[in-house]
Amino acid sequence: MAFGGRLAPLSPPDGLRTGLGLGCAPIGDLFTSVSESDADETVATALACGIRFFDTAPHYGAGLSERRLGSALRSVERETVSVATKVGRQIVDANGHVVPSGGVGVRSVGDLSGDGVLRSLESSLARLGLDRVDVVYLHDPDDVDLALESAIPAMIRLREEGVVRSIGVGMNYSAPLARFAAEADIDLVMVAGRYTLLDRSAEEDLLPAALQNDVDVIAAGVFNTGILADPADDSKYDYRPATADELGRARALQGRCAEKGVRLSAAAIRFPLRHPAIGGVVVGARTADEVRQFAADATTDIPAELWNDLDG
Repeated sequence: MAFGGRLAPLSPPDGLRTGLGLGCAPIGDLFTSVSESDADETVATALACGIRFFDTAPHYGAGLSERRLGSALRSVERETVSVATKVGRQIVDANGHVVPSGGVGVRSVGDLSGDGVLRSLESSLARLGLDRVDVVYLHDPDDVDLALESAIPAMIRLREEGVVRSIGVGMNYSAPLARFAAEADIDLVMVAGRYTLLDRSAEEDLLPAALQNDVDVIAAGVFNTGILADPADDSKYDYRPATADELGRARALQGRCAEKGVRLSAAAIRFPLRHPAIGGVVVGARTADEVRQFAADATTDIPAELWNDLDG
């Protein structure tokens, strides 16, 4: 398992051995507050586990995730890690005013303009303490036509100028991503929650389009907001409380995995990497223990008969 295709240049010299990246939304206080020291420990543990790809965004904690990731990586040799962030949104304060470059606010608002892309990346670099990033995604564009007309050309210029190495689009929906893969000169897309053990809708549109157009796909949200990590009564599915039917389906999958001595979370992480369009998986973690667990899950041996059962 390793990042491949047009994403291959993102691999640092020692390689992304498991095709695994750390999603940094949780250290931006997603759902639960995280201390600065715990955020540092989470990133440090990822590094110790051999993870070298880190995904963040201005939207995560209205800049807090980027600032914390940058701080945690400050003493790490730059060429040994790959960092992805996102554009297409501006961070604003409580009065709705865009914060100064490098600032942290209270929320983010959409901005698909070319100038907005440049301002967003400038601000991200300041928070991260970097002079460049490896990947820039357009984050959840709500107007595909406008994004193709304004944001994507600005991102292409950034790539041509060497400010970023690869560009792409990240969304929770596969159909618009399939359009970007077919119509835009991008290197990769990130799809969240649409190619998982519970939701395989991306294989209907996005994954064929990505293969046809030589666009790598990074799978995120592989736990569908937690239900595939631990289908407890209070589990979330796609950022909302899971229904009884969703819990039942997840627990049925968990039972099949248990029969083969495999954790459901391990199957959830490994599942997307079976598809030739998938270049890697990004998993969010809040604590060091969560990092150690998903790093172990990523290298779990999954018997072929379990895959046959899960695919049935």
